[in-house]
Amino acid sequence: MSEAQSANGGKQILLHVCCGPCAEWPVVSLKDENYEITAFFCNPNIHPDVERKRRRDNAAALMDIHGIPFLVDEAYMEDVWLAKAWASEYASRCEMCYSIRMLRVAQEAKSLGIPLFTTSLLVSPYQNHDAVIAAAQQAAKATGVTFVYHDYRPGYREGQKMARDHGLYRQKYCGCILSLEESACRDAIYRSFPGSEGDTSTVL
Repeated sequence: MSEAQSANGGKQILLHVCCGPCAEWPVVSLKDENYEITAFFCNPNIHPDVERKRRRDNAAALMDIHGIPFLVDEAYMEDVWLAKAWASEYASRCEMCYSIRMLRVAQEAKSLGIPLFTTSLLVSPYQNHDAVIAAAQQAAKATGVTFVYHDYRPGYREGQKMARDHGLYRQKYCGCILSLEESACRDAIYRSFPGSEGDTSTVL
């Protein structure tokens, strides 16, 4: 039995989960290919924390439906985004975001002895697909864990339908506090936070 295979013959893979809806199609695809999935929620880019927890809990609900082990990194890095920490090292905050998460995912896979990793970010037509790939490949090179690339975008709409059927929360902005401020749904998003009482005040 190879290192990449589980006891039941499946290939072990760590799936980075950015949110429940985006994980729907990757989970189905990976299961169809006989991968044995462990899910890892690692998204310090999601702000405010109440939103991060909402996405975490919905991702957990999806994994419970599928019987997939679900791991969580509770890191929260709003201060890094507010400080515009990408300015000196990255071309954009999005590239910083992908780099931070992919390296952490690859490190977790290595720590767990899982030889492969991928990410649900690859399903979204709204993400910078090439930048996600580049960040994952760089993380793979740094850790010695193999990045498995799939273009899940053709299944994006079906995945969103599945999320509706499962009753999962579907967010209206990418994740970071800056993307929230830029969202056309900004005020409605703020009002949706528990305890907001209609407050739409900004942190910026």
